[in-house]
Amino acid sequence: MELLLEKIIIYGLVFLLCLLVLVIYMFKLRRTSRKTADKIAEARASGTYEPVSLHPLVDPNSCIATGACISACPEKDILGILRGKATTINAARCVGHGACFHACPTQAISLCIGTEQRGVDLPHMNRDFETNIPGISIAGELGGMGLIRNAVEQGRQAVDHIVRVLDRSHRAGYDLIIVGAGPAGISGSLSAKKHGLRFLTLEQDSLGGTVYSYPRKKVVMTSLMELPLYGRVKMHETNKGELLDLWNQVLTKQDIHVIEHTKAERIYPDGNHFRITTSAGQEYTAKHVLLAIGRRGTPRKLNVPGEGTEKVAYRLLEPEQIRNEHILIVGGGDSAVEAALQLCDQNIVNLSYRKETFSRIKAKNQEKIQEAIRLGKLEVWFNSNLQSIESEEVALVNGERGEQRFRNDRVYIFAGGELPTQFLNKIGIQITRKFGEAILKHD
Repeated sequence: MELLLEKIIIYGLVFLLCLLVLVIYMFKLRRTSRKTADKIAEARASGTYEPVSLHPLVDPNSCIATGACISACPEKDILGILRGKATTINAARCVGHGACFHACPTQAISLCIGTEQRGVDLPHMNRDFETNIPGISIAGELGGMGLIRNAVEQGRQAVDHIVRVLDRSHRAGYDLIIVGAGPAGISGSLSAKKHGLRFLTLEQDSLGGTVYSYPRKKVVMTSLMELPLYGRVKMHETNKGELLDLWNQVLTKQDIHVIEHTKAERIYPDGNHFRITTSAGQEYTAKHVLLAIGRRGTPRKLNVPGEGTEKVAYRLLEPEQIRNEHILIVGGGDSAVEAALQLCDQNIVNLSYRKETFSRIKAKNQEKIQEAIRLGKLEVWFNSNLQSIESEEVALVNGERGEQRFRNDRVYIFAGGELPTQFLNKIGIQITRKFGEAILKHD
């Protein structure tokens, strides 16, 4: 009898302990879900809930709510836990780090581009980054992966694939010609050097590609990356100058020369290889071509009167040298907001954005721009469109206040970049519009 009573007490204590653990777990789960639901409601109200471009998609059947994706994401409140499953909160603010994709232990996350309602044009590529034209590959921003670390990784993987399929008995001048010397092109060049390929790298502007066009003090990288022939780059937050110095140092050490200010104007098949003609009148032949030209090299134009004048620019290089001027910034993304913040202390700055809120910018930029507005450092015109640019004035049309005219010395337009459709069409590369299709997923 005593033994039975002892067993009942022990089993009862174990049951109560399990019940206590379960109650605590359920309490935490409900509290977490409530916080996530509040954040989603806030995101819906501010217009950041619906994705704009690249974003994570969670498979609820595979998710076990470890929270690894949330911890890995360098941005704030992109993902949260709701009713025991991960879910997106501010999908519009995802910048495509891909950290959640790699961190998920159950492979429940895919990276998708576009939505069912909003398509994004992308060139056709297979999983080895080869286009519908065998021998021509694409890496980096042109293929939908904009972040530096992702572009570097794609450049390396694309060249690794080219090495595997390369027929070295060809008669072309080079095994590989890399078009573009941004992050993907630099990584591809280092990989080509590592594998002993005969290769050439062309860049239409300066080394760094899109990165070169950033303001000097802009923070350009927030995650680790592996650079071929160098190893792990441990720069959590660095600026453009430091990153360009690193790339110059690595390329110089490996004796890699990038031909700058030379644009590839035409690429076409010639026998069993490709012929490439450039803006400098040169002509090269190569067995394979890697396009790493990005999108921002072709800034989107507004097509308003006066846009072709000298006072209009699509990138801001040295903001500290611009003082005591009247400046209009056009755009609502991080580039526009960062430019406005860098100029507003020493200039009179107006910012025009066609939407009613900033829905795509990083959390840090959101805080900084709101603080600048509160302190009266600049004026933001939501729901406005630029109408004309004149020698000493600009005209905006605002939905509520009608036409507004401002004194103006400079205009910076940050309306994103366009896919170089004409260039790709001439080559024969197919372009398709992606409506929420996964561009990075587990097998």
